[in-house]
Amino acid sequence: MGPVTRVGVTVTFLRMDGAPQTPAPGLASGLQIVRAQAPSVAFYRYLYNTVGADYLWWLRRTTPDDELAAMLRDRAIAIYTLYGKGEPAGFFELDAHTWPDVNLSYFGLMPTAIGHGIGFAFLRAAVDEVWRHGAKGMTVNTCTADHPRALPNYLRAGFYVVRQVREVWAVPNSLNMRIPTGLRL
Repeated sequence: MGPVTRVGVTVTFLRMDGAPQTPAPGLASGLQIVRAQAPSVAFYRYLYNTVGADYLWWLRRTTPDDELAAMLRDRAIAIYTLYGKGEPAGFFELDAHTWPDVNLSYFGLMPTAIGHGIGFAFLRAAVDEVWRHGAKGMTVNTCTADHPRALPNYLRAGFYVVRQVREVWAVPNSLNMRIPTGLRL
């Protein structure tokens, strides 16, 4: 693997046992969510790498293309992209391998879409998509490397904290990722 930087994060595991009872805010005018039908590895990497660059999303960067392609063809995995002004503004990934529970594996906005008040409506759209299909539970996790509004937004959407775990990640230096000083060990 080569040289790594050791990073300490606190991971918060969350769960939701039923659809939210509050109405979801609608997406702002000009925004739409599209489910990708068998997305290409290049498109997925564009979404993942761009959304996750500032939040130390590194695991999928180390996944070989053939493994990633197989995952993207898996019917239990669904990729949804938020579009605004004709270009991607964010994405989320749902994993139904543990059906009737569904995991929100990844969720985030493109850097240019952050700070425009669309994150919570987009999150609720992801949550509502899961419940629309008859799930019995929904899970997600976030960590101290994620955007500071991630955990409060998950709680606001109706998730509750199951547990928190301290983890040490060995982030490969070859990825050339910006690692926040406060997370370095």
